Amino acid sequence: MTTTTHGRTRWALGGLLAATAALYLWGLGSSGWANAFYSAAVQAGTQSWKAFFFGSSDAANAITVDKTPASLWPMELSARVFGLNTWSILVPQALMGVATVAVVYATVRRRFPAWAGLLAVAVMALTPVAVLMFRFNNPDALLVLLMTLAAYCVVRAQERAATRWLVLAGVCLGFAFLAKMLQAFLVLPGFALVYLLTAPAGVWRRVGQLALAGVAMVVSAGWWLLAVALVPASDRPYIGGSQTNSVLELALGYNGIGRLNGADYGGLGNLNQEAGPLRLFDAEAGGQISWLLPAALILLGAGLWLTRRAPRTDPARAQLGVWGGWLVVTGLIFSFMQGIFHAYYTVALAPAIAALVGVGAALAWERREPVLPAGVTGLTALWSYVLLTRDEDWNPWLGPVVLVAGLALAAALLPLGRLATRHVAVGETEEQDPAVREDTEREPAVREVAVFGPTDREDSAERDPVRPGAIRSGAWPAPKPTARAREAVQAREIARAGLGLTGQESGRRRPLRWWGKVVAVGAVVVCLAGPAAYAVDTASSPHTGAIPTAGPSTGGPGRFGGPGGFRGGGRAMGMGPMGAQPGQGLPGGVQLGQGPSGGAPQGTGQPGGPFPDGRAAGRGGMGGGRPGGTGGLLNAGTPSAEVTTLLKRDAASYTWAAATVGSNNAAGYQLASGLPVMAVGGFNGTDPAPTLARFQQYVAEKKIHYFVGTGMGMAGRPGATGGMGTSGGTGSSGGTGSSGSGGSDDAARIAAWVQETFTATTVGGVTLFDLTTG
Repeated sequence: MTTTTHGRTRWALGGLLAATAALYLWGLGSSGWANAFYSAAVQAGTQSWKAFFFGSSDAANAITVDKTPASLWPMELSARVFGLNTWSILVPQALMGVATVAVVYATVRRRFPAWAGLLAVAVMALTPVAVLMFRFNNPDALLVLLMTLAAYCVVRAQERAATRWLVLAGVCLGFAFLAKMLQAFLVLPGFALVYLLTAPAGVWRRVGQLALAGVAMVVSAGWWLLAVALVPASDRPYIGGSQTNSVLELALGYNGIGRLNGADYGGLGNLNQEAGPLRLFDAEAGGQISWLLPAALILLGAGLWLTRRAPRTDPARAQLGVWGGWLVVTGLIFSFMQGIFHAYYTVALAPAIAALVGVGAALAWERREPVLPAGVTGLTALWSYVLLTRDEDWNPWLGPVVLVAGLALAAALLPLGRLATRHVAVGETEEQDPAVREDTEREPAVREVAVFGPTDREDSAERDPVRPGAIRSGAWPAPKPTARAREAVQAREIARAGLGLTGQESGRRRPLRWWGKVVAVGAVVVCLAGPAAYAVDTASSPHTGAIPTAGPSTGGPGRFGGPGGFRGGGRAMGMGPMGAQPGQGLPGGVQLGQGPSGGAPQGTGQPGGPFPDGRAAGRGGMGGGRPGGTGGLLNAGTPSAEVTTLLKRDAASYTWAAATVGSNNAAGYQLASGLPVMAVGGFNGTDPAPTLARFQQYVAEKKIHYFVGTGMGMAGRPGATGGMGTSGGTGSSGGTGSSGSGGSDDAARIAAWVQETFTATTVGGVTLFDLTTG
């Protein structure tokens, strides 16, 4: 590669990464606390190192979040340095996004030309769900970064059967488990199979290397699990999301098998509505991830066909296998899983789709296959039109423009392959053909072997021109002089065989004229126009709540009641969480109806949303809350100034300033007051933490000041202990029953006991019980 070309590539990469950073950081403060559930845990981690280590929801360490804590650690460290605010929480997520984009480029570039890596960068950066999640504080940002790093390490390991790179891949996946548990291992089958089948080493060495990588993965994930197991339960917080205070149960149950088969492990049971082969293309997930998914699948198949004659160890085909295995296995799991599924999970597919588009395009372009690029462009334009027209009121002109331009450019791509079929003679030199003179420069650091080899003369191997844009079939240090000719010829034949080239095809093809490149670039722009529009819309809108959604509303059926796709929480406004109508029972014997003083239900987008300054979400959705600050199962409200002042009064005398049912309810009060608030029952209100007896002990010891009866109503459902009605009235009474969700009903029992034992007062529209006056 010439110095000029190398410099242009660096500038292009730097520009794309800078643009990605701008997109991911632009207006980040508008999302406030984003997911208040995790922001409250970040706050706790800045106040207590114990909470930092365990991932506690509050600094007094009553209960943890329902995930392993690694995803919280970067945000907590940032908040400790820069103070707790929106930017200190969300900027680390955005930087992880930029790093992920850079790793995708580095991986693709190892075996494919720079333009293929830059194409992958653009696709990755503009994927709408990636823009959403790298601007949000869910665990997915760290998860995706670590999985992408693992893919890079596997690609490096496969090139030379390098044990250290394979072990490092295991370390990355182990820490990815600490970010989001078993989802990190969805890429594991593809990675292991590709290495086992393609690494240039003996079979038993490959098996041994994979075993070492497995040990590294287990150690990287298991050290934290072991530490939790060794600490007595009385000296650590309860493991949120589990029914037995066990992190293994959390990993294998609520966050494991329950997500696959819909079984209830103290969560919300089978919430599946649209499981099936088209789930990733439906109204909920389609606009998040599927823009280039058909193209990636087609290019994956085409790439495997084009490399069908390659040797077993061919690195180009191995990289196809790494990304293809990631996409196929993870995509199938997401499509058919019967448990809880949210569209934003699909951000885990973004690196694989981006890389396959870059890799597949490079393989097709080098072969000058006219039908494949044209077909992919036309199909992508057509699918973009379908996605863009799902919301008829959002930029209605864009869909037709993308469709017409895409079909026109697809037609223009067809003759390009024929126009570039003239081959430079096998022995032709750079002096004879100035059009390829730039390609005869040698890259200084790595000797690249051209797919379309410049010469068949073995005695000229030392001065063979190397084509920097060609797909690399191998990269070695400069060989000894006596072996150069032999190795150059062998590598060139391997590269030709990998693309099925014989005879005259081994000569160079003439580079495309400038207008051919314009057509190719135009096709890329059209294919990315739809996701880019969604990406900009996503970045320009605030997102709050537990279930964020990228892009505009698609009007498709929502999974949790009514039309989906609303900004903020992304689900139906004015409905109870998980599709419950106001007044219906929810896990833990609580229900979501009106606020304790008859206020509007949550999710209405009214003022009082979960922002550091009390502002509401900009475009509706889960984040909103009425004045007075009631919360809900999937969102956190902002309490009034009167309530916050009351919680702060004599706070130093108590371990918890307040307790309330549900983690998001607690998060709103905790973030507003800066004081620990106990989340009774954890995220769903179904964890037996604390039990009624333990809660009564805390009250007797004067450790809890107030109980907040708000947001989730507290009315018991059939079979559960009575609770508080929406106006503080008594619900049904009698036995403990079961939650009906597979979880505990301790939260309902605690709510009923508080109501029967203490006097309710209303402050700022919120029902409070002073637990120190009984």
